[in-house]
Amino acid sequence: MTEVDYYAVLGVERAASTAEIKSAYRSRARRAHPDAGGSAEEFQLLRQAYETLSDPALRAAYDRRGRRPSLALAAERRATRRAAPRRFGEDPNFVPSAPTIDVRDLPWWDLVEGVSRVHYSHPGSPGHAPVGGALLGAVVLPLPLLAPSAFPTWLMVMWVLLVVSASATTVLLVRRHLESLRALKSFRSEFGDRVVFGSPGSEDDEVVQRLTAEVFERYLTRLPGVRIFHGLSWPDSVFADVDHAVLCGRRLVLVESKSWLPGHYGLAEDDTLTRNGRRFRGGGTQLPTSVEAFRRLLPDVEVRGALVLYPSREGDLTADELTEDDLDDLDFVPPLTPEQFVRLMGDWLAADPVSVDRHVLRTVLGQVVGLSATSRSRT
Repeated sequence: MTEVDYYAVLGVERAASTAEIKSAYRSRARRAHPDAGGSAEEFQLLRQAYETLSDPALRAAYDRRGRRPSLALAAERRATRRAAPRRFGEDPNFVPSAPTIDVRDLPWWDLVEGVSRVHYSHPGSPGHAPVGGALLGAVVLPLPLLAPSAFPTWLMVMWVLLVVSASATTVLLVRRHLESLRALKSFRSEFGDRVVFGSPGSEDDEVVQRLTAEVFERYLTRLPGVRIFHGLSWPDSVFADVDHAVLCGRRLVLVESKSWLPGHYGLAEDDTLTRNGRRFRGGGTQLPTSVEAFRRLLPDVEVRGALVLYPSREGDLTADELTEDDLDDLDFVPPLTPEQFVRLMGDWLAADPVSVDRHVLRTVLGQVVGLSATSRSRT
């Protein structure tokens, strides 16, 4: 028998699916990670258990070592049956294709025709206040000098005080304006025209994440203010809890890419996922937790979530048709095909298509797993 029961380490049944094993690992490793107060030994054991059980060949070999010969033979036979093509189950060799979307069906596509200039906003920036104040002072403040005899002494004293106050305010505004310009110059020199941050999943079972990344870059970057992120953690987490995020202005959409069986997906009245009209038990999502976490992190930003679905074998995968009003009324994140996501969420993000909020961008960037500290520093 094996010395360590990897199934017990992860807290899953021996018949657990690869998705269940991955979910259990992420949940336990988040608490066991040394950065979260866990021990290096426990984290290493969790990692070994996950690497063994998530690989079909390693898992089969592990099961054979840990069971009596008769059970091992039965396990091999079941593995052989699983390897054979199945009509109704998932096909591990199936790779969905990246969708091609007819941009004529996108209501927001032509809104930014010919627009390429990006507006970099930042909270606390004085904007045009220094210029406006200077013009106002140039018109109002010289009036007593044109006809000094027309103004009594007390009014001249008030005028002098006003001049001093206005001058101090103008100096302060100009200083803040110059600081804002320096910050903007630094921001542009650091990021330039960079639009994508982080990398989509590189594992064999994360192909749909790479497909979503391709779709985002092909279509959503039509909006000059769009910034795309891959692999984000929740606050106080060290793992990539969110597959993707798209930011435009002060609107943020969090995304999970899923490979599920073909069929028609939707939401029941109690916000549970359905497939072909029945409750769907073949997969889950962490997006509701992610949306709440980022709403707390960015209270002044509109945050939404969406599941982007791809078929896990040959067959059609569809989802309920939704409108902007439907999305506003939903408490749960909706399942969408890539085409539906680009149409609906692109329209939602296009409300402010050219703005990049530097503070919000840096905050979201700080949650991208694996980026250097330099990219997380200044705000």
